[in-house]
Amino acid sequence: MKHLLAALALSALALPAQAQDRLSIMLDWFVNPNHAPIVLAQELGYFTDAGLEIEVITPSDPNAPPRMAAAGRVDLAISYQPQLHLSRHDDLPLRRVGTLIATPLTCLAVLADHPAQDFGDLAGGKVGFAVAGVQEVMLDAMLAHHGLAPDAVERINIGWSISPALMAGQVDGVIGAFRNFELNQLAIEGTEGRCFFPEAEGVPAYDELIYVANPETMDAEVIARFLEATTQAVSFILNQPEQAWDVFSATASELQSELNRRAWADTWPRFATRPAAMDAGRYARFEAFLAERGATPGGLPVDALAIDVTAVAP
Repeated sequence: MKHLLAALALSALALPAQAQDRLSIMLDWFVNPNHAPIVLAQELGYFTDAGLEIEVITPSDPNAPPRMAAAGRVDLAISYQPQLHLSRHDDLPLRRVGTLIATPLTCLAVLADHPAQDFGDLAGGKVGFAVAGVQEVMLDAMLAHHGLAPDAVERINIGWSISPALMAGQVDGVIGAFRNFELNQLAIEGTEGRCFFPEAEGVPAYDELIYVANPETMDAEVIARFLEATTQAVSFILNQPEQAWDVFSATASELQSELNRRAWADTWPRFATRPAAMDAGRYARFEAFLAERGATPGGLPVDALAIDVTAVAP
């Protein structure tokens, strides 16, 4: 048996190496549980099996990934469906080519003991936001859902200081908190939080994290193989979440934190099981929503926003 295994190993070494197609992807921020399908596909060899060599890049500026993809500096970037609509109205040549997390993660977070039991109870209070634009549009829609005008709350730009602003009492709530991270961060600090969910307060459901690419320069067939490899990774995660966490967290010491461990439990059930599949109605509805709120002039057809690369790949 030893001689047979040795012979097989030698014959494998003698085979010519198969050429790998290179593909670069820029994350939306530093590596965290949201990116597990990419990390797992790399670690479990799914990308290699798909004939891919993947370069994963973390941005120094979270606003950079869509611009980098539009400029052809990277093949793929992770972005957000709401941001995609704004990017397209700014004439960035981008399309959604896949979905990473198909449910909203953003929420308006308050402390658990805050007296506001209904969203409308925030009237007269202070609401912080991290990024101007879509977050403020969502806040306006949530207020309108309760018959309130945009000036019913005072808005404060708190940057990315979401949990500290809440704990310090600087604001009553924060729009832009991620329900899988900020609530866990508050709990670790000994403070419980709770969320008002945009999709329950007048905002159409949307894909939180998506893959975007420049349709003029992208290779649809290569991207389709990338998505198939991440589909395999998601299947592994859903079937063996604890083992998947062990593999994922072992890739970097900074991932082995209590916050990431808790976030993992709230994140893995949300991964898109069919990353290439496209919900055209979802993109049409959100485009109409932004136009109704006056955030964009509207009018973009779905194929100007999103495509199914498996349908266009040769």
